[in-house]
Amino acid sequence: MKPAFEKLFGFDSKVNNVRTEILAGITTFLTMAYILAVNPAIFSALDGMPGGAVFTATALAAIIGTLVMALYARKPFALAPGMGLNAFFVYTVCLGMGYSWQFALTAVLLEGLLFIILTLTKVRSWLLNAIPGTLKKAIGAGIGLFIAFIGMQNAGIIVNNDATLVSLGHVTEGKALLGLIGLFITSGLVMAKIRGGMLWGILITTLLGLVIKDPATGEAITKFSGVVSLPDSVKPIAFQFEWHNIFTLDMLVIVFTFLFIDMFDTMGTIIGVHQGAGLIPDDGPRDNVPDMEKMFLADSIGTVAGACLGTSTTTTYVESASGVGEGGRTGLTAFSTAVCFALALFFSPLFLAIPSAATAPALIIVGVMMMPSIKRIHWDDYCKAIPAFLTIIMMPLAYSISDGILIGVISYVATHAVAGRFKDISITMWILAALFICKYVFI
Repeated sequence: MKPAFEKLFGFDSKVNNVRTEILAGITTFLTMAYILAVNPAIFSALDGMPGGAVFTATALAAIIGTLVMALYARKPFALAPGMGLNAFFVYTVCLGMGYSWQFALTAVLLEGLLFIILTLTKVRSWLLNAIPGTLKKAIGAGIGLFIAFIGMQNAGIIVNNDATLVSLGHVTEGKALLGLIGLFITSGLVMAKIRGGMLWGILITTLLGLVIKDPATGEAITKFSGVVSLPDSVKPIAFQFEWHNIFTLDMLVIVFTFLFIDMFDTMGTIIGVHQGAGLIPDDGPRDNVPDMEKMFLADSIGTVAGACLGTSTTTTYVESASGVGEGGRTGLTAFSTAVCFALALFFSPLFLAIPSAATAPALIIVGVMMMPSIKRIHWDDYCKAIPAFLTIIMMPLAYSISDGILIGVISYVATHAVAGRFKDISITMWILAALFICKYVFI
């Protein structure tokens, strides 16, 4: 058995322990299983994407991506459709820009294929290094605000107001009350470092939804229809690609945005978790991580598989740090997480009964977790601070991750050019700024 573990998962019986690796994998699953409830809730805003099919696609994409990570990269990282990327898919590409979900799935497929090519040709490093660090840090924080804003909307904590655009909802009743209670419960569990705190918070809030009623209908907010069943088919959403609009500037911008977020999200997760576990020095080169290319390839293969199944970009989850913190060091940890996702496939009624008010706290807390990067922005240098601030604030205000990135790039080039700091503007940034300006002028 030991030689097989060593061959399959990079397991060293002199260093690693089977029990520790399996428990670490279960821990990782518990901390990221919320995506099985959140992803169908986000995609429910689109017609033609049944919650059951999205749930199955989400779980299968997580299984495939995590298995590639376990067996090929042999690393203790888990993958699933990414937060922020699913919001960009639904709220920006489909609801904001007016494209069909089939068009968006095509963009995800193209992004995944491009990611594979860039990884195999090592062009990835050139692209990552071309973007200023200030914008990299701002993008993560901006996505965090955007996700939190979506969570507050889904719970009815923030509602539409024709006079002021948005305002506070009726937080003393209905799903807004449930969302706030859930936020306090989930926050407390996370702060207490309870294993799987976000998932437990979602489940507890869901149970409270059985006694808190919707004032409009008088019915309980949570409605259970079962616990266990066979997985729903992905046939309604699998391989539903739309090819007639792929040669457009909008498609270029969308694919670039998916790719941009995916690359930096994956790179940040891999490096951050390695540093947190003491596997690489804090002051070492950012790309000095063993088997980085294999991990990126696992991520890109997961994205292609997810697009074919009918879900948004699959990415490496920062929650993998929980499993690494429990001692997970090999692909056996990731394999254990994949097995947990496979078992979860048969509990779709339980996950699909979870109301949006119960998943909203997870969105808000994930938003909080994405904010620390702003402390590394040089706020005393306005040439860097202004583009960073615009990137962050435009994502929730324009209700678009891509607009935040585009305006951030344009403003970075503009502020540095006006200030005469041309040496800080790379040729790549000039080209990107010109393309993005054309996007706003001609589309």
